[in-house]
Amino acid sequence: MAAAKTAPKKVVLAYSGGLDTSIILKWLQTEYGYEVVTFTADLGQGEELSPARKKAELMGIKPENIFIEDVREEFVRDFVFPMFRANAVYEGQYLLGTSIARPLIAKRLVEIAKETGADAIAHGATGKGNDQVRFELSAYALNPNIKVIAPWRTWEFKSRTDLIEFAEKHQIPVAKDKRGEAPFSVDANLLHSSSEGKVLEDPAVEPPPYVFMRTVSPMDAPDVATDIEIGFERGDAVSINGKKLSGATLLAQLNDLGRDNGIGRLDLVENRFVGMKSRGVYETPGGTILLQAHRAMESITLDRGAGHLKDELMPRYAELIYNGFWFAPEREMLQAAIDKSQENVTGTVTLKLYKGNVIVTGRSSPYSLYSAAHVTFEDDAGAYDQKDAEGFIRLNALRLRLLGQSKKR
Repeated sequence: MAAAKTAPKKVVLAYSGGLDTSIILKWLQTEYGYEVVTFTADLGQGEELSPARKKAELMGIKPENIFIEDVREEFVRDFVFPMFRANAVYEGQYLLGTSIARPLIAKRLVEIAKETGADAIAHGATGKGNDQVRFELSAYALNPNIKVIAPWRTWEFKSRTDLIEFAEKHQIPVAKDKRGEAPFSVDANLLHSSSEGKVLEDPAVEPPPYVFMRTVSPMDAPDVATDIEIGFERGDAVSINGKKLSGATLLAQLNDLGRDNGIGRLDLVENRFVGMKSRGVYETPGGTILLQAHRAMESITLDRGAGHLKDELMPRYAELIYNGFWFAPEREMLQAAIDKSQENVTGTVTLKLYKGNVIVTGRSSPYSLYSAAHVTFEDDAGAYDQKDAEGFIRLNALRLRLLGQSKKR
């Protein structure tokens, strides 16, 4: 390795405490001479985070430069729920679990950099993926002058062996199961887990069962359905079975319900922003339930025109999030329209969860636009004159009739 290239400065590193980010930490110290500040976020990934502090201390990080924060409530309140108000899915299927976490991490990196006087941030995303784009677009939007260090685009390591040799040279502990190539890589938070690489790289080959960590197989799920009720206020879920819950607690409980009933698995070949196709296996148990429930709530509370416009805006909104433009003005403009649509999306939805399926069984709201008097097959007592439909049809058919006549000329 070359000697330090610059005078010592300070960088905030997104640090998990795992082998890769520990190598990055030491590399920043030895290659650049940086004073490193670590930021470890509890996003609900299901891992104990206290070892991250101990590992950072062992690598010479000052206690005041170690930030470990529980951001689960902020994550759900300010990122997940706004996205679910839009019913956002990328390429018709992906619930954007990785994408929506990156703006929050970037936000805290930039904020901590300001608090500690750091002039740079660093992340562990590779040069092939979308996360590097999401981290850096968010960071530059929040601080145009921040310096970003992306080690995977910079260092000279060519293989896993090179990384292990560097770790051993600098007394970074390497667990036995880390010495070989990992069978696949995992990203997880309270909304989802995603797995990709290695055993999943051939899209024609079925994922091995051990890839799935957050859900039982739908085939092994109970033979009896689970009935639940989700309450909504202004587009956000607020209760399960009548019990008010915080956003993070509610999503965690939906995750448990989805896990037990085999809900939320997705095997997807997606189009990355950087240009290549990628195969990922996703598990989003709670989010899958929430999406169906929210759409059911909207079905009786949204005007047709508003609902259809929302559906037209959604693919653009989802693509912005997938590509890393959470802090872009166009996403904020779309969010304002989406949030306006949610003013009366309040009420309850009942569902059955059964072997991978989310089945809506009922919905009610004090703001319901559903009129039984208008749709009944019985006597509607004059609520709707069926003769009115004739004029409606003739007006809408006029252009089609004119087109038909022109074709006969």
